[in-house]
Amino acid sequence: MTPNNPCRNLWLRLCVYGLVCCLCTTLSAQQTKSDVPQPEDTITGKVHAIPEVSVQTRHRPGRITSATPVQSFSRRELEALGLHDVASAARRFAGVDVKDYGGLGGLKTVSIRNLGAAHTAVSYDGTPVSNCQAGQIDIGRFSTDNVSTLSLTVGQGDDPLQPARMYASAGILHINTLHPDFTPDKRHNVSAQVRTGSFGLLSTNARWEQQAGTRSALTLDANLLRSDGAYPFRLENGKYTAIEKRHNSDILSYQGEANLFHLFADSSQWNTKAYYYRSRRGLPGGVILYNPESHERLTDENFFLQTRWTKTFSPLLALQLQGKYNYSYNRYRDEGPEYQSGIAVDRHTQHEYYLSAALAYTPLRHLTLSLAQDGAINTLDNTMPYCPFPTRYTSLSALNGKYTLPHLTLQANLLATYITEHVKTGTPPAPLHRLSPSLSLNYRPWREHLFFLRAMYKDCFRVPTFNDLYYYRSGNKNLRPEKAREYNLGITYGGSPLPFIDYLSVTLDAYYNRVTDKIVAFPSTYVWSMQNYGKVRILGLDVTLAAECPVTRHATLHLSCGYTWQDAIDLTNPDAKNYKDQLPYTPRHSGNLSASVETPWLNAGYTLMAVGQRYYLAQNIPDNEIDGYREHTITLSREFRLGTCRLKLQADIINLTNEQYDVIKYYPMAGRSWKLTAGVRF
Repeated sequence: MTPNNPCRNLWLRLCVYGLVCCLCTTLSAQQTKSDVPQPEDTITGKVHAIPEVSVQTRHRPGRITSATPVQSFSRRELEALGLHDVASAARRFAGVDVKDYGGLGGLKTVSIRNLGAAHTAVSYDGTPVSNCQAGQIDIGRFSTDNVSTLSLTVGQGDDPLQPARMYASAGILHINTLHPDFTPDKRHNVSAQVRTGSFGLLSTNARWEQQAGTRSALTLDANLLRSDGAYPFRLENGKYTAIEKRHNSDILSYQGEANLFHLFADSSQWNTKAYYYRSRRGLPGGVILYNPESHERLTDENFFLQTRWTKTFSPLLALQLQGKYNYSYNRYRDEGPEYQSGIAVDRHTQHEYYLSAALAYTPLRHLTLSLAQDGAINTLDNTMPYCPFPTRYTSLSALNGKYTLPHLTLQANLLATYITEHVKTGTPPAPLHRLSPSLSLNYRPWREHLFFLRAMYKDCFRVPTFNDLYYYRSGNKNLRPEKAREYNLGITYGGSPLPFIDYLSVTLDAYYNRVTDKIVAFPSTYVWSMQNYGKVRILGLDVTLAAECPVTRHATLHLSCGYTWQDAIDLTNPDAKNYKDQLPYTPRHSGNLSASVETPWLNAGYTLMAVGQRYYLAQNIPDNEIDGYREHTITLSREFRLGTCRLKLQADIINLTNEQYDVIKYYPMAGRSWKLTAGVRF
């Protein structure tokens, strides 16, 4: 074994963390009863009445007190606004762009502040979701039926025990699922729901929660989704208009999930999750020259097993260990005369082995230090010609420090990345070594007001994906990482400035991002190839507002809105026609509005999505322009109690005005549609 073998270095670091865990466990041993004199028992067998105490306080939302921009949806908000999938909810975050290729079967990816989907991490119950082949996660496969909170963080979060991989991205989309909730006289909960709607939609969900003893709980979730996706759309060609129907947009998917929660006698917690997903869907093609046909089919299969153990040894010391195995398979099939046999079939299989350890230590009252070490091994097998069958070894080390005073919070971290690859055929790319710093602060000028000033700087990068490096003909093993630098200045406020408002929160963040060595497909002599060709400058402003006020004695209005302005320009080549033009698919103005009213008789919700004009090609000329759009959604729901059961009925109308629009050019979105949901819990 060579001295610089990456596997050995990786496992040595993880072994050191295991040794630290054992030492901490030894140091935290408590004195036994025989060591400490016991006072005389004076209350055993007696009953004492403790006076009732009522404590009222107002929760300070994370978006106000965080040093980095944070936005979130609670489960109540997701249900009130009729947001049934993660992609629909993520579109309501300010500064977020969700690319949608139309229909339930179309790919949906999320990008934060125009940095690209590969710079956005997705966390599922605290553990990162990865895809080394494409570098981006399809969030369209995640439902909100079992989601407790959905949040978006620019930079990284405040959790000192988060994995090192969380520090490596420009932003994180956190998906946190439901935890079991039991009453003293009930050891299990069962819930189920069925949803139907336009375009052959049928969705079912079932959940079972079981308490096992006094310290363990088990949950099982199962979901089924199908839709033919054959929605009508209006096709305009000059002065001619035709009503067409979307083809090859069907989907059939299954998803199952099992969770085990256990609390040990020493107060350490252990959570384990097993997840399985499988889908068969059509990939709707672009509608060009009255040709809506597409024969592309995709089969996806994903299984992962993740586990996490957390132990707080004392108020000064805490440890978290995580592990994950991930299997991902997809099969792509297409028909056409361009293939020699008339059919092309590609199969891709990925495996990931991931370990993470994070240690948090508070040596001083106001100072918390944490160290996280991640190790991952990723492999790719596919049936494409000249596949080198790569294996990637990744080591991530993150050192974080947080200093907190009543009026000031300072946080700094340094991420060290080491990546090396092995291939069965050919020459692998050179190993990658890089340090990435980050700094943020939050200042509260007046103790009596929830008013904060915040600032952030973050240096991050994305490693070329397996497709960037090895894809047939277009791959380039000499690619450099795509680098991004984020700067953010913001102000936040929370309080009750007017007597008729229970609570109001406002955030305003101005940001500047700069991307260099952007990885793009660039034409070469005979074919397109991946190149480091691009410099991008992004100026932006994100504004969010949330308010809660009583309408009547029994009705409460919840209001939230967001606005984004972006000037994202290409600075690659001063001689190019698109120099300083707005990046493709980037509106200068976009925003959203959400309102919900809760009453004892009926709950109503309304959302508005508004996106300004964009350009679908690099050059900003009228021929490349895409019109803006506005999408309205209305939700009505009512919950009934039938003995020990709770029945909920909900109706949604999406795109109320039947507006015809494209998110991606030539990929028309659905017009007006409806959904009906019935759910029961007992």
